[in-house]
Amino acid sequence: MTYTDKHIVETYSGLFEGLSTMNKIELIESLSKSLKTETKTKEEIFFKSFGAFSSEKSAEDVIAEIKSSRKFRNKEISI
Repeated sequence: MTYTDKHIVETYSGLFEGLSTMNKIELIESLSKSLKTETKTKEEIFFKSFGAFSSEKSAEDVIAEIKSSRKFRNKEISI
């Protein structure tokens, strides 16, 4: 365990001291469930995000729509 990991664990342990027994049990159950679930790598999560935007429009139409919705205004700033 690295020094940083040890420090993180000690910090969280200090926070848990103020919890009631029931809250600690709930926390243990939650941590246990998180260990049982399949962990995904950052790469898997990144590639899973592809295709999240779904539209029937072509890419060119979406780009044109975004560009046409832009609004610019000239504002003079006096110094």
